[in-house]
Amino acid sequence: MTYDKLHGLAKRYETCENSDAAGLLDAIHVFGRNEPSEFETILYNPFICLILQGKKELLIGHKTIPLMPGDAFLVSHDLPVTAKILEASPETPYRALVFALDLSILRNLYEQVGEVVAAETSASALSTTVADPAYIAPMVRYLELMDAPLDAQVLGPLIAKEIHFRLLMSPIGGMLRNLVSVNSHASRIAKAIIQIREKFREPLAVAKLAEVAGMSPSSFHEHFKSVTGTTPLQYQKDLRMIEARNIILRGGSSVSTAGYEVGYESSAHFSRDYSRKFGCSPKHDLAQTK
Repeated sequence: MTYDKLHGLAKRYETCENSDAAGLLDAIHVFGRNEPSEFETILYNPFICLILQGKKELLIGHKTIPLMPGDAFLVSHDLPVTAKILEASPETPYRALVFALDLSILRNLYEQVGEVVAAETSASALSTTVADPAYIAPMVRYLELMDAPLDAQVLGPLIAKEIHFRLLMSPIGGMLRNLVSVNSHASRIAKAIIQIREKFREPLAVAKLAEVAGMSPSSFHEHFKSVTGTTPLQYQKDLRMIEARNIILRGGSSVSTAGYEVGYESSAHFSRDYSRKFGCSPKHDLAQTK
């Protein structure tokens, strides 16, 4: 019943996201789509996503993750993920509720509860599960504030903090707990990810990244793949592909220019990687902008 109520509130919120009250609930967003999609590579920032209607599929590394209504997936680190909407129509659109995570809130909470929670050795940066009433209930209360601007201003941050707490303590929150634990492997990998994101156009120096993470190159490679599901090189390549496609779809740039802007010296090499990632050539996508 609570999940049905959440879906009903999400549908309402989707139509009034620009209202004064909804604008105060800035952690939450409703994503909808009226038709299936092809696979798209997207950079996910830390969030929890609840599938409300329709079906979706995620690819991370060599792992395929199907998602259906009632499922949730949590992303703890900035993560390039390939995703596809499987079921959606104008009559029954795909709909998902996305709640952005604030790492500063999680760190403050962890200072209070860190001694009573254990590290999760098998956790990863993207975890999936059946949605838990423990965090659905405060999400319902959060969305109920959309009709009351003053309540949203005063109570919104408090309920958002509760949602963070419920997620941190939940079975799906293992990697969040690892991430905010001081000097953990997950927090060290997060530092390296920041470096890759800031310098993804430059040649990848794994030894320097390992130094940033305070690990040996072999240990860094192992823990990076354990956390993100991919290698540092593939992570960088995915960032390049995402940015290159954005450049091409905006129009106004040639294929060679787009490749150069994201760090490729060879247009042919760029086109091969692009076609392998997106299933079509950059020339094909560029033609769609004409």
